[in-house]
Amino acid sequence: MKRRDILKGLTILPLSTGLVSKASAIGLTNTPPTPKKQERDLFKELGVTPVINASVTMTFLSGSLMLPEVLEAINSTSHDFANMYELQDKVGAKIAEMLHVESAMVTSGAACAILLSTAAAITGTDHEKIKLLPNLPGPRPEVIMQKSHRYLFDQAVTTTGAKIIEVEGNDEMDKAFNERTVMALFFNAAGKHSVTHEDFVGIAKKHNIPTLLDAAADVPPVENLFKYQKIGFDLVTFSGGKMIRGPQSAGLLFGRKDLITAARLNHSPNEAPIGRPMKVNKEEMFGMYAALKAYLERDHKKEWQDWLDRAKHIGTQLEAVRSVKTETVVDPGPANAFPSLKVTWDESKIKIKPEQVVAALKNGTPSIVANGGKDHLTVGVVLLRPDQVDIVAGRVKSILQQAV
Repeated sequence: MKRRDILKGLTILPLSTGLVSKASAIGLTNTPPTPKKQERDLFKELGVTPVINASVTMTFLSGSLMLPEVLEAINSTSHDFANMYELQDKVGAKIAEMLHVESAMVTSGAACAILLSTAAAITGTDHEKIKLLPNLPGPRPEVIMQKSHRYLFDQAVTTTGAKIIEVEGNDEMDKAFNERTVMALFFNAAGKHSVTHEDFVGIAKKHNIPTLLDAAADVPPVENLFKYQKIGFDLVTFSGGKMIRGPQSAGLLFGRKDLITAARLNHSPNEAPIGRPMKVNKEEMFGMYAALKAYLERDHKKEWQDWLDRAKHIGTQLEAVRSVKTETVVDPGPANAFPSLKVTWDESKIKIKPEQVVAALKNGTPSIVANGGKDHLTVGVVLLRPDQVDIVAGRVKSILQQAV
């Protein structure tokens, strides 16, 4: 499943950290909830439907639920002003330290990072070019991409005024470089690579041209945060609001110091560059730092087991319905590479199609977003709050039982 093609939650709870048992990890604890004072319900006030995300991290579903550490960082820093230049300096330095790179910055998502990377490759630190972008005089700058890597978000490249040059294979890529080439972009989640990661980097380095790898949705595994700069990519971007579980509108861009310096000059709080409309507020910067720190410190093996336990728990309930079979599957990635539950049934016994189940889940109360193929239903488990696991299992089971 491709990222960005596919929630706002109610109470924000961790998926695995702070859970006291396997039962609580899948939402089965019998401990009564602590009474809460009456809070303003903005969903109700605005008439917005809260959604349970039994799918994957998608922007139109508001990404993922922020970690408690992120909410604490946002709330604790919202009461004072900060110099944004200093904050980006300090946050970027800490992120670079955590990721073992020369430099880093917080962007307004991975798409912004693509634009800023392209701008940095075009302008460097030339303030006149920064001011003129995207209307530089002369021939358009060129960015090399594999033909199979073209995707919706490469519009961020052309927004800078650059032109995309499509290539297939090593020889064609090697011949595509010229005096107008400023960057080479690798889309990590593309279905096919006609040039491998290593060859892509090697050919670009031969021509002394910087490379950017877009890996927006490509954690887990956590190792991916370090893998691609080791291969030699000059810049790497990840979304902050997906499985890192930072602010939805934040992202990470990291790599070569000179390029990050140029990217920052093309970004807010500078007042006239192309990236000015893509500002990141101070709370998002603090929140992104807190999210990355928490993600790197997480027990990833335990979290993975929690996800498997959730899938097994839901599957056990669904298999109580005649002819239903379930299987835990892991997307091969690199995007959304985590477990989900594949559900199938005999439609001669349960007279409903997977797409009809998806529609019934979406239109019910609460609204649940899942995915369906021609012959199966896919129930995502990684974005569910613990208390939502049994809700999802119960709703799917009920819909299937009613179709018997």
